[in-house]
Amino acid sequence: MKTIAIVAGARPNFMKIAPIVRALRKQGGDLGFTIVHTGQHYDREMSDVFFEELGIPQPDVYMGAGSGSHAQQTAKIMLAFEEFCEAHHPALVLVVGDVNSTLACSIVAKKQNIPVGHVEAGLRSRDLTMPEEINRIVTDSISDIFFVTEPSGVRNLLGEGKPAESIHHVGHVMVDNLIYQCNKLAVTDTSAFESAALKDRLGTYGVVTLHRPSNVDTREALERTAAMLRIVADRIPLVFPVHPRTRGNLHKFGISLGDRVVLTGPMPYMDFLNLWKDGKFVLTDSGGLQEETTALGVPCITVRENTERPITVEEGTNVVAGTDPEKVKIEAFRILEGRGKRGHRPALWDGRAAERIVAILARELA
Repeated sequence: MKTIAIVAGARPNFMKIAPIVRALRKQGGDLGFTIVHTGQHYDREMSDVFFEELGIPQPDVYMGAGSGSHAQQTAKIMLAFEEFCEAHHPALVLVVGDVNSTLACSIVAKKQNIPVGHVEAGLRSRDLTMPEEINRIVTDSISDIFFVTEPSGVRNLLGEGKPAESIHHVGHVMVDNLIYQCNKLAVTDTSAFESAALKDRLGTYGVVTLHRPSNVDTREALERTAAMLRIVADRIPLVFPVHPRTRGNLHKFGISLGDRVVLTGPMPYMDFLNLWKDGKFVLTDSGGLQEETTALGVPCITVRENTERPITVEEGTNVVAGTDPEKVKIEAFRILEGRGKRGHRPALWDGRAAERIVAILARELA
């Protein structure tokens, strides 16, 4: 039996690999798998219940790389993954997304002549100030099999000289997982969820997720973000599950978001899904949430100057508003007045991307 090493470094990565793991368990063929958790992020929510909710087993390998600068973290992951590859030499290393673990494990695998498959390949923001963009470009430069979520990814990879036969437009595993979790949520008692109490108290609301350094790490950026949130919250209350770093910066710089922005801690996936799926809109700088809102038809305002996921704008519910508070306000008020953008779910975002990936892997590794 040939074994695939499936790499994840943080909680969102496990949501991406979960559909692939479930599909591999169902295929009953000659492909085995090992789940490798690099430990890039420690997350107290990643308990036994978390993996049970995803329908996958606990990781087989935990490397405990931990935090640090980008260079420190990447180096620690590379050293640990090199030991793993030397001991086990998998038939293929499968990486997802654009985190440091994706970059580090791809480099190690290629230097040991192990093929690399990249899930979410080909996405480009053209913004080299984003660490994720560096990770995407470098990973794709050395990968062997490219699993693409949207047509722009195919065009980008062909433009970068990748062979067409190696590029596979399969849909999106995050949407696979979203559909899986929505089905579970429909039969879950949510009365104890933090989101349930917020929904009862607020009635109508918007949801905020902002974490990028360009929006929250400096006094100037955070003051601009706070002004934007206060303006929008004058019309509708906002719920902001805030990252500890952002909360610390609000305190350090003495910045207030106002009484109508409700700050919570980071929420478990199901709790957060229960919140944002019923919001009037989501205001975010997250890449994944641009896609998930499009999949469920929830209006999304992206507080960035660009997006590496253009299909969410071309076909979905996403509007890239930039970081000017006035422009964000215009988009939010347009939605509240019933004049917001409407979209549809893109082709192949049907919950079966992982099945397509596993079928291609089985053929490639036969």
